Amino acid sequence: MKAAAINAFGGPEVVEPLELPTPEPGPGQVRVRVRAAGVQPVDGAVRRGLFHTGTTPAFPLTIGNDFAGVVDRTGEDADGFAADGFRAGGSPADGSTAGGSTAGGSTADGFPAGGFPVGAEVLGWAPMACHAEYVVVPVDQIVAKPAGMPWEVAGAFSASAQTAHTALELLGVGAGDTLLVHAAAGGVGTVAVQLARAYGATVIGTASPRNHDYLRSLGALPVAYGDGLVERVRALAPRGITVALDAAGGAALDASVELVADRDRIGTIVGFDRAPALGVRVLRTQRSAARLSALTGLWTEGRLRVEVSRTFPLERAADAHRAIETGHGRGKIALVMG
Repeated sequence: MKAAAINAFGGPEVVEPLELPTPEPGPGQVRVRVRAAGVQPVDGAVRRGLFHTGTTPAFPLTIGNDFAGVVDRTGEDADGFAADGFRAGGSPADGSTAGGSTAGGSTADGFPAGGFPVGAEVLGWAPMACHAEYVVVPVDQIVAKPAGMPWEVAGAFSASAQTAHTALELLGVGAGDTLLVHAAAGGVGTVAVQLARAYGATVIGTASPRNHDYLRSLGALPVAYGDGLVERVRALAPRGITVALDAAGGAALDASVELVADRDRIGTIVGFDRAPALGVRVLRTQRSAARLSALTGLWTEGRLRVEVSRTFPLERAADAHRAIETGHGRGKIALVMG
């Protein structure tokens, strides 16, 4: 199979299209022919070796965390049941549905009681594997792709959406809060803004001026980052900021500490090195099929938007890495495969 992989850590130029063995599914797994996969800042960090454990890396190393595609082979016992007793598509493992049973032994997600068959359209996550034509994944890491969801959106949906959802959950964001989201126009920020507004919070989001109208369309009060950020935020929120989510790092953490009294309600998904000294929370995503299914449900209902600003073919994965390193993009970037 073709894959975008690296044989050494470094800049975007180390990402190259390679021919690698096509994986086979084991027990409890399915193989998915990938139609699209997200490209995000964490992929750049992996490429640079920032998540290197100190052991000798197994090059060539495939990158990528989320994907969407079509099941093309199933392993033994790939019955589609998640550990929480719910089918990976979100329906109970006993086949019951909130609206009653469906014909022919199917569940409300449209799949047979046996799980995800060959031909099922799915999305999910598989760390360090997704920038390839095929990915093998446990059945509890996939859900049904909503009908009508574009492939590029589905491929770039899982990681950022679950990270944002987890972050707001851990920070306890709710009605009455005033939330500051740094990098609010990015992949995680876009979802965080919409979820927080749905929870009843007021949201202020940092972004470059060209993305301010976009943030307004999501329900946020936009503010430019850079010198004077703290003063600009205070002008927008004279009663104060109660909670902050940092998806930018650097000066964003300093501003958050100055603006939020309770440091337990300041969280970062990028500033891992500085967080302990500042006494703020490092937020790590808690992924599950149930969480992802709830988020795809919001998309289906029209209550959650995910914008993919640029797409690249697999052969141009290095260009996709260059694009994410600008740090000023809107929404998501995706690789598309056939």
